[in-house]
Amino acid sequence: MAAIRSRILPGSRERASAGKRRRWLGKTVTVLVCIVPGMTVFLLFLLIPMIQSARYSLYNWNGFGSPTDFVGLGNYDQLYHNTVFRSAVQHSFVIMFLSLGIQLPLSLIMALMVGRGQLPGKALFRTILFVPYVFSEVITAIIWRYVLHPSSDGLVNVLMGNIPGYQTIGWLSDRNVVLYSIFAVITWKYFGFYMILYMAGLQAVSKDLEDAARIDGASEWRVMRYITLPMMGSTLRLTVFLSILGSFQVFVIIWILTQGGPVNSSQVMATYLYKYGIKNFKLGFGSAVAFMLFAITLVFSLGYQRMLMRQDYGDIT
Repeated sequence: MAAIRSRILPGSRERASAGKRRRWLGKTVTVLVCIVPGMTVFLLFLLIPMIQSARYSLYNWNGFGSPTDFVGLGNYDQLYHNTVFRSAVQHSFVIMFLSLGIQLPLSLIMALMVGRGQLPGKALFRTILFVPYVFSEVITAIIWRYVLHPSSDGLVNVLMGNIPGYQTIGWLSDRNVVLYSIFAVITWKYFGFYMILYMAGLQAVSKDLEDAARIDGASEWRVMRYITLPMMGSTLRLTVFLSILGSFQVFVIIWILTQGGPVNSSQVMATYLYKYGIKNFKLGFGSAVAFMLFAITLVFSLGYQRMLMRQDYGDIT
């Protein structure tokens, strides 16, 4: 028997080893097939352009030929002393704070009304509020350019003109009003998107737990504060994250509505980059703006995920 095992076992071990190698090779090929396309896209359309943009930002370059006029940090110094750029950064922060203070709370309230309230026709109401998000930003801007047209032919001015004593307002031409008008358009566009996210987050909140708290005498405010909102924490953190990033990246709506005007009063970082960098063929200067925008969003993304969204990853793992 020992002699038979000595003749059989070595061959069995070789076949088992060969089977392990085939399985390992199959898994490796599968992983490569899944990873290589994504990594190729990441390298070609994100990492390499980002490195090139950082390089171009050190040159005074018009976009033609290879950059040769090295200026070091001159473009960044010019940005630092440029009042229009500082205003553009401030406007981006204004839109961000308005989004956090108005847009998200309104979306949350509406989600609670539709998801937990006894609102009649909730399905139709939810659909109507979500429809604007389906429109492209170009279509949205074209629609609202007609609605908010600064002349007396604008739809808002025509409708409100029936109010006694109303005077025509230049919604897109008044420096004191234009940024808030743009924010209203952004809110109309993305209100339904955040509402749907909040309604999805409500699905994870146990109604039985809320009902038990009510039976114990908790008011609706306390139920929402101590049960509903804490259990929606991951959704709330996600929407804040998306809202802040979106506030810094908004471009199409503002460009079509005002092109950053009047007198740069609605200029944000993205429109400033396009107007003073690309359109003026100052690609080196524009690259500096792009790199600053990238740095701001990257630092925020890493810090926010590290400090506030880390617990959500822990829940997943």
